[in-house]
Amino acid sequence: MVRILIVDDDADMRDLLRFELTAQGWQIGEAECAAQIGPAIKAATPDLILLDLRLPDGDGLAIAQRLRAGSQIPIIMLTGLGGDVDRILGLEMGADDYVVKPFNPRELVARIKAVLRRSGAAQPPALDHDRRGFAGWVIDFDSRQLKSPGGAQTALTNAEFLLLEAFVKSPRQVLSRDQLLERTRSDGGEVFDRTIDVLILRLRRKIEPNPKAPTLIRTERGAGYVFDTEVTRL
Repeated sequence: MVRILIVDDDADMRDLLRFELTAQGWQIGEAECAAQIGPAIKAATPDLILLDLRLPDGDGLAIAQRLRAGSQIPIIMLTGLGGDVDRILGLEMGADDYVVKPFNPRELVARIKAVLRRSGAAQPPALDHDRRGFAGWVIDFDSRQLKSPGGAQTALTNAEFLLLEAFVKSPRQVLSRDQLLERTRSDGGEVFDRTIDVLILRLRRKIEPNPKAPTLIRTERGAGYVFDTEVTRL
């Protein structure tokens, strides 16, 4: 996973950058002053550093020069100064690119990707599907597919899928009929107040080894139902 170190004393700016960059699947480290940069790099070497030009305990240009003398980690300078002299100095001191505040987050992401490509750093991986496994079964929430322990695809109606999703995401928790109704309600209008029991029966017929003696979807009398099995992320 690509790791980006944000160095900026402005907490709001760090929050904005963290939000935009984690959406790309990147891991984020933070430092709010020059003194924190060394420990942050030692704790987890970043693939790229976003470095503010003005820090309370150091000048960004001098910091970039020191960083470049000791490593080849790509650096993008962040600054409110947009003069050509500052841009040129930043690049001469070892920065790989220069972004002026305020900036368009999409432009910054594009610049980061370009610098990462030039540096040969790993590109952010495509986000994996949200898949869970239980009792040999595999459910993929993104593709909305359910595969049996033998690998066969098992057809589910929309309501059945939503019901199973509710169980898989809350294993070994008692879910009342009202809670299940809320989680399975959709625009399709398939689920109504007293149909949960019918859906439970249908789902048991599809996933239980013995639907007449269910072990996965267990009834808690007077309380609701429990998905009584271990669920793991795949």
